[in-house]
Amino acid sequence: MDSTNQVWEMVLGMLSEHLTETAYNTWFADCTAVELGDNQLVLHTTSAVKRDMIENRYGNLIKQALYELFSCPFELKVIMGEDELIDYKEQRAAKDDMPELEGYTFDHFVVGPSNRFAHGAALGAAQNPGTLYNPLFIYGNSGLGKTHLLLAIGQFIRQNDPSTNLVYVKAEEFINHMVRSLQTGAMESFRQKYRSADLLLVDDIQFFSGKEQMQEEFFHTYEALFNAHKQIVLTSDRPPREMRNLNDRLRSRFEGGILADVAPPDLETRMAITRNKAAQVGMVLPDETVHYIAEKITSNVRQIEGVVKKLTAYHNIDKSTAFNNAAVDRAIKDVIRSGIYIPTPDIIIEETARYYQLDGSDLRGNRRDRRPSLARQIAMYLIKTNTNLSLNQIGAEFGKNHSTVHTSIMKIEELLKSDPDVASTIQDITSNIHSRN
Repeated sequence: MDSTNQVWEMVLGMLSEHLTETAYNTWFADCTAVELGDNQLVLHTTSAVKRDMIENRYGNLIKQALYELFSCPFELKVIMGEDELIDYKEQRAAKDDMPELEGYTFDHFVVGPSNRFAHGAALGAAQNPGTLYNPLFIYGNSGLGKTHLLLAIGQFIRQNDPSTNLVYVKAEEFINHMVRSLQTGAMESFRQKYRSADLLLVDDIQFFSGKEQMQEEFFHTYEALFNAHKQIVLTSDRPPREMRNLNDRLRSRFEGGILADVAPPDLETRMAITRNKAAQVGMVLPDETVHYIAEKITSNVRQIEGVVKKLTAYHNIDKSTAFNNAAVDRAIKDVIRSGIYIPTPDIIIEETARYYQLDGSDLRGNRRDRRPSLARQIAMYLIKTNTNLSLNQIGAEFGKNHSTVHTSIMKIEELLKSDPDVASTIQDITSNIHSRN
């Protein structure tokens, strides 16, 4: 029916009817979907307490939501911690490297002014791998189609040459794989996997920022593939020049290729995307419904798809359901948990820095004097409490490891208990952040 993350977003939307915001932030903020298949949803969370709570208190609700979506029973598996996650993925490594290709093709990608160049560059890389469009660096905000283009390239090349040795990996998975290989003395096997690829697809490369050893290893992988005229495609939420703590050698390599941005689509393109997503599930939506969806969701293609899927589910359950504005509003509420504003890390860092009369670079840098240090710790705390990012992802924003982030958050939590000024400061910054919604 849908990709793992999109199904999980829909399940969370359905769970929101039974969850307070506090319960969501406590148990599900750092819970992510790992895999959906064989009538089983696999989730990952960060602690045994959260795993037990999700399984025992919310497990039946999650299974019920999955039954609503798929009309068949599902099992739930919750894994805990980085080691269990790595073990699970290694056990599944025999599966195809390319995830969930259905629908992620060039034919299903809606082209508009905001993504025309990126689409053309991706098609060029797929048609002539390892030549002019190498490396291809696609960047833009979440939910705009970067991964769609990445997977479309992989599918196009594989269809034309099934013998292609294709390797797809998310940056965080590359990092975890390397850490495990170092621990187990399997670096030769690790290097062979990536350096023997004919096509290397890396999603969310921004997570390499600040990780010097990872960058060094990836640089040599990049050089080996590039010099052998193998195609490299990378995605990121920002261009190389804005990737903090990225070493100059990698930045120059990335910028030496084709940089293609994917921007939020205009109204006409959003309407075309809505019609396209409806067609993929065999639905024809009225023009007024298409227009209403495109007006309501302005910057995230993935959310448009989720709303269309949800409307389809409503219609399948009750054929008399009209595709009116009320139904769309309900679908949007289910998909994006309307009313809960999730700010970006950039906004949180910007507002925290502004409160302390600092620059965002002061927080992302290594200044150790009291004011920027405290502001940095508060920003980490606010990102943790206001977003769904993991400690590793938060650390990537500051060039810090997850242990530093954890220590900073614990310090702020202690200060909140004893220092009214810190509590007042966080309240003021939070108000400023949410005023930007």
